[in-house]
Amino acid sequence: MFQVGDNIIYPMHGAGRIMAIEEREFSGKKQDYFVIKMSISNMQVMIPTRKISNSRIRPVTDLLALKHIIHIFQHGESDRLLPWKQRYKVNTEKIRTGEMKEGAEVVRDLMRMKKEKALNASEKKMLADAYEFLISELHLIKGITENQINSFGLS
Repeated sequence: MFQVGDNIIYPMHGAGRIMAIEEREFSGKKQDYFVIKMSISNMQVMIPTRKISNSRIRPVTDLLALKHIIHIFQHGESDRLLPWKQRYKVNTEKIRTGEMKEGAEVVRDLMRMKKEKALNASEKKMLADAYEFLISELHLIKGITENQINSFGLS
């Protein structure tokens, strides 16, 4: 499925690039691992190749899907009636999916709320993390321009 050099999204960690596939021995068994360099934290992650399909790692969004996501980001409705604990839980689940659309909705909704009132510390951190994940993916999408990134209203 994935190859060395592929750009990927690892939920809760952001964008990264597969740098190598290495064989390692663990508990007396040899297995292959994807070596992934994460762009946000400069961290290196190793995931067994046989477990990659269950890890929710996905390819970077393409330009066509991005146009739809931009529309949702700019024009989608926010649910402002949820109490903050429930909203936090819903937003956490959206981020855990690793899907760009879900992450963009979290950023959109929290940015809108921030304009109306101050966010609590947990939501400030969530907004910062979701924003960083979103930007890290935007910079890896083939064919995207800075104007398109700016159309999100993020930069």
